[in-house]
Amino acid sequence: MFVALWEFEVKPGCEERFEKVYGPEGDWARLFRRHPHYQVTRLVRDALRPGVYLTMDFWQSRGAYESFMDGHRKEYEEIEVVGEAFTLKERQVGWFESIEGGSR
Repeated sequence: MFVALWEFEVKPGCEERFEKVYGPEGDWARLFRRHPHYQVTRLVRDALRPGVYLTMDFWQSRGAYESFMDGHRKEYEEIEVVGEAFTLKERQVGWFESIEGGSR
């Protein structure tokens, strides 16, 4: 499993719109669903910092995510422009892969 993790700081008063676009039924998830190896998007709100959110996009593999991005760059950028209208900051937290069978 692969997870793309992003942090957003949302403009005050734009939280509801942000949640609709970036949530599990929003514009991003609808775009990602075009790829058979996309799994799900999770959206969480920071309990201590108002207006701060994390998105977690789950994919079968990093290769599937990269393949999707290569084939859908234009659509991705179009949604990105929409999101810029109600966000102050966006930061890629990282790309994470599951560790299968490992325990410490």
